Amino acid sequence: MKGSLIILSFFALGLILGVTNSLPEFLLKTDFSMYALYILMFLVGIGIGADRKSWKVIQTINVKIFLVPLGVMVGTAIGVTIVSLFLPNLTIREAMAVGAGYGYYSLSSIFITQMHGETLGVMALLSNIIREVATLLLTPLFVKYFGKLAGIMSGGATAMDTTLPIITRYSGKDYAIISLFSGIVLTILVPVIITFILHTSL
Repeated sequence: MKGSLIILSFFALGLILGVTNSLPEFLLKTDFSMYALYILMFLVGIGIGADRKSWKVIQTINVKIFLVPLGVMVGTAIGVTIVSLFLPNLTIREAMAVGAGYGYYSLSSIFITQMHGETLGVMALLSNIIREVATLLLTPLFVKYFGKLAGIMSGGATAMDTTLPIITRYSGKDYAIISLFSGIVLTILVPVIITFILHTSL
């Protein structure tokens, strides 16, 4: 949760500086978000590639474990589609793109901003932060009422890192590998699915 609050603080600071024109003109007129995206994708690749534990998990898993990230994707798609019906200014395509962040707010928000615009990018940032924070706060209830996979489903891509401790605590250590695997798969797929959605007419 601390990381999410820090991200929000930097976003708020940037927003205030942008609105008040308190930055040098070249920073206000130049779009640096694409460069940030390149660096972020590079660092994500390094992080996943260097994590030997993650690769060992992938090598030892049962085929059925793929149903977990698949369930996250299907459930998220259904959920955001329903939500979009109550938001007339948000198309199903836009809602699905936001949902396809799967909690990975930093990467998804930059991707969506570049491909669709700042408004939807901000929406992706906030909604995916809320998803992570909700998982951190509500996993005990999710596990109690919906089963041990509920926290993993809620966590989405964050199930491999920030929400893994809380998921392991309430679902049990046996679910740590499932959580890690699901998070890895979703993290890899976030840019792929968002790109596909935003380049497909729905």
